[in-house]
Amino acid sequence: MDIDLTGRTALVTGSTKGIGLAIAAGLARAGASTVVNGRSKASVDSALDTLRSQVPGAKLQGVAADVATADGAETMREQVPDLDILVNNLGIFEARPVLDIDDDEWRRYFEVNVLSGVRLARLYLPGMTERGWGRVQFIASDSAVVTPEEMVHYGMSKTALLAVSRGYAKAAAGTGVTVNTVLAGPTHTAGVEKFVGELVGDDLPWDEAQRRFMAEHRPNSLLKRLIEPEEIANMVVYLSSEHASATTGGAVRVDGGYVDAILP
Repeated sequence: MDIDLTGRTALVTGSTKGIGLAIAAGLARAGASTVVNGRSKASVDSALDTLRSQVPGAKLQGVAADVATADGAETMREQVPDLDILVNNLGIFEARPVLDIDDDEWRRYFEVNVLSGVRLARLYLPGMTERGWGRVQFIASDSAVVTPEEMVHYGMSKTALLAVSRGYAKAAAGTGVTVNTVLAGPTHTAGVEKFVGELVGDDLPWDEAQRRFMAEHRPNSLLKRLIEPEEIANMVVYLSSEHASATTGGAVRVDGGYVDAILP
């Protein structure tokens, strides 16, 4: 399938590493002018260097802003006034017993994982609908519908994204703008490697640690392995293209499949 995003401008939040960096690379390879975002200039500059080596000739821009805050979202809008593609990827996660999560932590997860995307969609969606074309995506998780016991606060935030995405899709109905959620499964990033070590022990070889994590903590997976970031990026690039023009208001699964699970 030939995907050409030449002439489109795309923003991927939280794109200095992991899934976000892979998505930025995928969009850049497809020809989009891609905006990389992180909280610090150093992290953004490092990501830009990585992308330039991976995608020679890519059209790239970096914006250092904490888009989990209202001020950071406004900073982004000031530096990038218009977008064709918005990928709300920014998110945090960690394992914690649910009864140990205090009010401040619940609020932090909602601010970072939910309100960051809400604010940016609110800022950029009107311009997309006025121009008659746009793509908004929220990177959620299988935890939205199969909430892990050790990450209820994270699951809560990802479940909220399903409602947010569906609501914005209805607001954009008939305009040429699509809004979707990508349900990503456990993905092989540096942060997840650390998370896996916390759950199964950090003294195991990686292959054994991954096997134990999937068997003990994600036993319903049909894939039986962690997903690579590029596999998530492939779906995001597709949903950003003309080929996905009839897909909106959806929760699109890239979760490795589940045994006997009821998912969207």
